[in-house]
Amino acid sequence: MPLDSRAGPDIYTIGVRQFRQQVLPPGRPATTLWGYGSTSHAETFHYPAFTIEAQYGRAVRIRWVNQLIDTNGRYLPHLLPVDPTLHWANPTGGAKWRDSRPTFVSTPGPYEGPVPIVTHLHGGANAEESDGYAEAWYLPDAQDIPRDYARVGSFYEEFAKKSEAKFGVPWSPGEAVFHYANRDRAATLWFHDHTLGITRLNVYAGMAGFYLLRGGPSDLHEGVVPGPAPRLGDPAGTRYYEIPVVIQDRSFRTDGSLFYPASRALFDGFKGPYVPSSDIPPMWNPEYLGNAMVTNGRTWPVLSVEPRRYRFRFLNGCNARALILKIVSDPLARRPVPARLALWQVGSDGGFLPAPVQRDQLLLASAERADVIVDFTSIPVGTELYLINEGPDAPFAGGTVGADFAAANPKTTGQVLKFVIKPLVTADTSTPPAQLRLPRFEPLGAADRTRRVSLGEVASTRVPGVSPREALLGIIGPNGKPKLLGWADPVTENPSVGSTEIWEIHNLTKDAHPIHIHEVQFQVVDRQTLPAGSRRPPEAWERGFKDTVLAYPQETTRVKVRFGQAGRYLWHCHILEHEDNEMMRPLRVVPA
Repeated sequence: MPLDSRAGPDIYTIGVRQFRQQVLPPGRPATTLWGYGSTSHAETFHYPAFTIEAQYGRAVRIRWVNQLIDTNGRYLPHLLPVDPTLHWANPTGGAKWRDSRPTFVSTPGPYEGPVPIVTHLHGGANAEESDGYAEAWYLPDAQDIPRDYARVGSFYEEFAKKSEAKFGVPWSPGEAVFHYANRDRAATLWFHDHTLGITRLNVYAGMAGFYLLRGGPSDLHEGVVPGPAPRLGDPAGTRYYEIPVVIQDRSFRTDGSLFYPASRALFDGFKGPYVPSSDIPPMWNPEYLGNAMVTNGRTWPVLSVEPRRYRFRFLNGCNARALILKIVSDPLARRPVPARLALWQVGSDGGFLPAPVQRDQLLLASAERADVIVDFTSIPVGTELYLINEGPDAPFAGGTVGADFAAANPKTTGQVLKFVIKPLVTADTSTPPAQLRLPRFEPLGAADRTRRVSLGEVASTRVPGVSPREALLGIIGPNGKPKLLGWADPVTENPSVGSTEIWEIHNLTKDAHPIHIHEVQFQVVDRQTLPAGSRRPPEAWERGFKDTVLAYPQETTRVKVRFGQAGRYLWHCHILEHEDNEMMRPLRVVPA
């Protein structure tokens, strides 16, 4: 991503615009998307966004600009159907009723007004005013926004004043200025939209990208692991041996446009009645899994690799789909397919692991990352290998493919990427993964308290057999029973700055949920089958720092969390459809 300045912090001005891109195979129509890019370099607007490279100890300042306007300065309606019956940003409510669940006397159509955005740096230890809080959104500075609309979310102005007082940089209409200190462990972070009630749609439309933090005491010296990675200004023909890979599922219409369901009926066949006769949202789908795999903005791409080691930073950027990735010889073989090459995992969400872990496959829930080394040295030139997905074409509930669930369709969602082995160009001087000594890992200290939280779903109270109506978080009360809470309920998670807590996450649903806590990197402690099964330790690849943990159904997942700075944050399920309909709660870190 091009810089505006090299003096002081790294300074960027990054917009969100509408553009067209060839996502489908050549010969098929291009796709209209929304995505990030440098406002001074139109050619940088891309899905996914160009990667932001950050250095440990060097601050980054980004002016995030909502440019979802047409050439005449008029706002662009959403590319996808916005369900206005959810608890969402709701600009039509004005200052009084923004960030609320509107009341309707009949079933409304999709919201077609100006679109709010706010960007979250996922995995960063961000100050509250730069975290991308769900109610700190803002509309584009379009010329035709109705006067009675709210142009900003409930916390935008408070955070704008706090940020300007701290850094001396004002925010202007249609934008927010976020500051990232970059004092964390070197890690694979990513940024995406986080607007209340429409995160699933804004991310699905294309608003996501990598943010790679390098250097510092928790990184390796250059050359120890495969590299280089793509960098700004690289000459044509530069060979890359470190490659960020974001995997997402999408569906497309025959004209190339994105498809996302406009009716609940696609999920479970429920065609109404909706408002006012029932309490089921008319457009919201509890999960949506696309029928095509998109890797770095292309469906089923081909990557030429040399017979040497490569570093891949994998991100599951899907809305709801869990991925089980492996490298095989035959992409159409009966599942499960024997792995052809090992996947050496050296890092997770929060940076390097304590030691490398050799794996045949990677399980990644939505928002999870895996830093992986793959050694193609033994593979003959001309060989074709495939990165496949054996996760289900359905919500994931744990278990193994073939025994507990059917694998994804081998012809479509079961294929991710093809590797073609080409002749060696550059000698490999990186360290074999089995011999790597990773940076020193310092675990968190003893916990000050244990906090018990819950995950649940609720069915319709008006239409028998229709479920879920919404997904919820909550607490476990003193009587041991769950109390489910919505986004607007009073804050119940209010740790003190500097405190270390054990969070017991009690998943009372039938599906697994990836739980993300903002502002922190935590450690997985253990898991336990409900109500009182034996505890089992975290998997070997979960023993580093993480910001997203997979909470399996009917289990308690324990994580240890240290809270480093005061502020207003949030925690939520990272199945975006769940997050958008109440499975998100405010988190208030209070001064000690």
